[in-house]
Amino acid sequence: MRITGLHHVTLIAADLDRSTSFYRDVLGLALVREGANDDDPGARHFWFGDAQGTPGTLLSLMEYADMPEGTAGRGSTHHVALAVSSREELAAWRDYLQEKGVQTTEIFERGGFTSIYLRDPDGHILEIATA
Repeated sequence: MRITGLHHVTLIAADLDRSTSFYRDVLGLALVREGANDDDPGARHFWFGDAQGTPGTLLSLMEYADMPEGTAGRGSTHHVALAVSSREELAAWRDYLQEKGVQTTEIFERGGFTSIYLRDPDGHILEIATA
């Protein structure tokens, strides 16, 4: 038995239409599945990733408009990191996102990789990092 990698990360969103505008239209992820949540058929559940829906590229978002905002602390997730192939591509993402009105940090040197941080429409922290 062994873990072979990360399959997906699931985030909670207030409005999946707004989230789709961000994850698909701004970040360029494919909307690979949309429907009801298998565990809660009353909740919408969208999956974003590469065009094939390959495990390891997937972010799933469940819509709960009336849920209170989360708080950071033990038991919560700090951020999700997305990979790009080079520092030049990272700089291009920073510039592109800022042109789209998405606030980002400057590029951080991380000792072996570089990255920027931003927030999605629900406040989740995303990192874009060089591979």
